[in-house]
Amino acid sequence: MASAIALLLLGGCASPPSTAPSAAPSPPSTAGARAATALPPPKPAPAAASDTELNKGFEQWVADFRTSARAGGISEATLRTAFDNVQFLPRVIELDRAQPEFTRTVWDYLDNTVTAQRVALGQDKLLQVRAEADAAARRYGVPPSILVAIWGMESNYGGNYGSTPTIDALATLGFEGRREDWARQQLLAALKILDKGDIDREHMIGSWAGAMGQTQFLPSNFLAYAVDADGDGRRDIWGSMADVMASTANFLSRSGWQADKPWGVEVRLPTGFDYGRADPAVRQPSAQWATEGVQAVSGQPLPEFADGTILLPAGARGPAFLVGPNFRAILRYNNSTSYALAVSLLAQRLAGGPDVQSPWPRDLAALSRSQMIELQTALNQRGFASGAPDGVMGPATREGVRGYQRSVGLPADGYPSAELLQRLQQR
Repeated sequence: MASAIALLLLGGCASPPSTAPSAAPSPPSTAGARAATALPPPKPAPAAASDTELNKGFEQWVADFRTSARAGGISEATLRTAFDNVQFLPRVIELDRAQPEFTRTVWDYLDNTVTAQRVALGQDKLLQVRAEADAAARRYGVPPSILVAIWGMESNYGGNYGSTPTIDALATLGFEGRREDWARQQLLAALKILDKGDIDREHMIGSWAGAMGQTQFLPSNFLAYAVDADGDGRRDIWGSMADVMASTANFLSRSGWQADKPWGVEVRLPTGFDYGRADPAVRQPSAQWATEGVQAVSGQPLPEFADGTILLPAGARGPAFLVGPNFRAILRYNNSTSYALAVSLLAQRLAGGPDVQSPWPRDLAALSRSQMIELQTALNQRGFASGAPDGVMGPATREGVRGYQRSVGLPADGYPSAELLQRLQQR
């Protein structure tokens, strides 16, 4: 059914949908509350099909899905509403297939997301939604500043949460076929939302990847975590700020958020620190880190974490942070360290706290996707296993980089750089 549609895409199509600001530096990403149901890797793109074949194929896919959704308990009225005028959206496929060559450093990402303008606007917005945010905080233990920071990251405080019809986007992704199982799951969840009456089809809009509302929930996460906080009988993350704040707080609470604990703190590492221990797998009490010489940059005692982790988002030359379970809860909302750090720092600024104090190594350039593949290939060839060369920096590649760094006497921070690639290529 996944007929190839490259010719149609090249021929030009509908104008791009309005999507929420990117919340992670490595596309494509699903929008908010996305870690639990992130988009699976795509299969190879199919070959070209004519417009007629495309339309017939899409209509048949929708008809087949209607049958399975009907068997799954979706009402006939909802099926008619959802699918009688459903449209294939070529732009969705174009965006889904996009694999940008160039990546961004964490400091470049933060420069563009935690801006003075976003902080100032966020402080105003925090005042506007104070009652709703405070109510969510009392119920779930998540501070208003964190909730508003996620709101700001996901949709610029509701200014842009996308205009793509969710049903059309998910049906398009399902028909195209590379992520059909995932798209079918999300589409069925979207139908259940319509069936329940939380929102109507016209107003069920969001990003091209199927995420919805002001804090960008995928349909399956909406079913699991959305809350009717204003008591009107509907869970409305598009128009009700009470529901937006409570739903976002509920997600974080059920993802392990601990009330009255900070996300983390910027720290200063002792001389001779083993940078290989700055790893998510290395968790220990704050008291132990303090005993080893880790100190808060502010001079205050370290926050009390039972399982704190040292985070070096820019390697040994950049700022260091001690993070705890609440940082990990934000990662479950969107599994990107840059995103979680941006939310944390934005919330800190909204609450009147400081920005990052230590300088970023701005002379370091981000590796492009093709350069990352070269790095992974070179590491594998030298016996430092880094997984299949795919251009994505994951745990296996980080361990491969650390192994090589140790072998040549460099700080084993696992950070990929152009200098490291050049060194690998010259030896």
